[in-house]
Amino acid sequence: MACFQRTVRPRVLRSIYNPRMHWKDWIADLVCPACRQPLALGPGEVTLRCAACHRVYPVRDDIPILLVDEAKIED
Repeated sequence: MACFQRTVRPRVLRSIYNPRMHWKDWIADLVCPACRQPLALGPGEVTLRCAACHRVYPVRDDIPILLVDEAKIED
């Protein structure tokens, strides 16, 4: 009789992307592209602010624009 081994299939990991997640759900993971410090929501949730370098990034059509050229520096 032949002895057959069971093949072990690797477990397929689910994708981290979840279409129901909103960018506000993972805001704790967002960092400033200029200085790599955490970002925080600004007033009205239409901006993201960096406390370290004082850059303010816009949020347009519910999409955070994390480009250094698009940021404004405020005190």
